[in-house]
Amino acid sequence: MPLTTKQIVIIAYAAYLVLLSIITFIAYGVDKKKAKDGKWRTKEKTLLLLSFFGGAFGGYPAMLIFRHKTKAEHWYFTFVNWLGLLIHIALMILLIFVFNF
Repeated sequence: MPLTTKQIVIIAYAAYLVLLSIITFIAYGVDKKKAKDGKWRTKEKTLLLLSFFGGAFGGYPAMLIFRHKTKAEHWYFTFVNWLGLLIHIALMILLIFVFNF
């Protein structure tokens, strides 16, 4: 039986979240390594945008694992990652249970 349009959209969105989360996880890790090595760093704006637009599933764990951007002066990283998590969980719930197409 062929996939419905809704199933294709859900699978594509989930794949997007997984791919962007992997990229975001790696970006946080690379930035932490650069910070330790005293090298040129990734812009905070880039890390925040990656997290907000779907990469928070990789960004938040990366913050904890690499202990990167977790100090009090970087509170907005925790906020943006949690906001990204909530937004994309809500969108997935809407796709699965609410939208009919």
